Amino acid sequence: MDLGASGNDSCVTTFVILGLTETPAVRPILFAIFLLAYVATIGGNFSILAAILIEPKLHTPMYFFLGNLSVLDVGCITVTVPVMLKHFLSNDRHILYGACLSQLFFFHLLAGTDCFLLTVMAYDRYLAICHPLTYSTHMSWRIQKASVCLSCLFSFSNALTQTVALSTLKFCGPNIINHFYCDLPQLFQLSCSSIQLNEQLLFVAAAFMGVVPLVLITVSYGHVAAAVLRIRSAEGRKKAFSTCSSHLTVVGIFYGTGVFSYMRLGSVEASDKDKGIGILNTVISPMLNPLIYSLRNPDVQGALRKVLRGR
Repeated sequence: MDLGASGNDSCVTTFVILGLTETPAVRPILFAIFLLAYVATIGGNFSILAAILIEPKLHTPMYFFLGNLSVLDVGCITVTVPVMLKHFLSNDRHILYGACLSQLFFFHLLAGTDCFLLTVMAYDRYLAICHPLTYSTHMSWRIQKASVCLSCLFSFSNALTQTVALSTLKFCGPNIINHFYCDLPQLFQLSCSSIQLNEQLLFVAAAFMGVVPLVLITVSYGHVAAAVLRIRSAEGRKKAFSTCSSHLTVVGIFYGTGVFSYMRLGSVEASDKDKGIGILNTVISPMLNPLIYSLRNPDVQGALRKVLRGR
């Protein structure tokens, strides 16, 4: 355990991240698996981004938001997985206090922007299906840019608040994080000072960035479902639902894992389970998103073929 000054004012200067396993024989296998997952995620999301940029058919608000979501997915997995890969290859699992706070900040910045962006995408589908005649007015280029900028601003405010609040806590030891990256629930367990304010801030953030967006998404898709059911043509209903199914799948994965991660504060026994949930949230979800959005979308598939052929 690395501590700063001696005495009552001693404080932790580094943390030890246990990671996914302490068995040396398993680490090379996990390294290969997560390296492949990381490369696949980077390649898949940048392919989606390239397809959106080169295909004129995809120059629409929905794909503009999808392109931003791909960038966020790349950032989210880059914040967590490279550190994990490094620890698989080395017995040194220490991470500096400042580096831990930086990882926490950027993870919450990217994940928070994801929350708001998924809400904006639901609103976009609501406008496209329920108000098609005024869609171009209500979702103009200026509104698209403003929506993304506000999503980043709100998320930045929350990430900064959580990080600054965490930096006021004292860590006198132990300094072992039973996870593969630095996050609030695990760090709260290690604090030797009161975390009441931090838990209250996290509760407010969960309401503002979790509950409110989820309610807005639900309301948006409630209106969409009602509008689609009024379409007489079965082909028309199928086409309308197909434009929303991908987004709903991503929302389900994102919010499902988020709820399990942050609604069980203070449960030490849940730490090992949280690693699996963390993998779903930080690795599996960003890796699957390109597949989910391209699987039933012929326009994206056609653009991806152009990208892969180098045209």
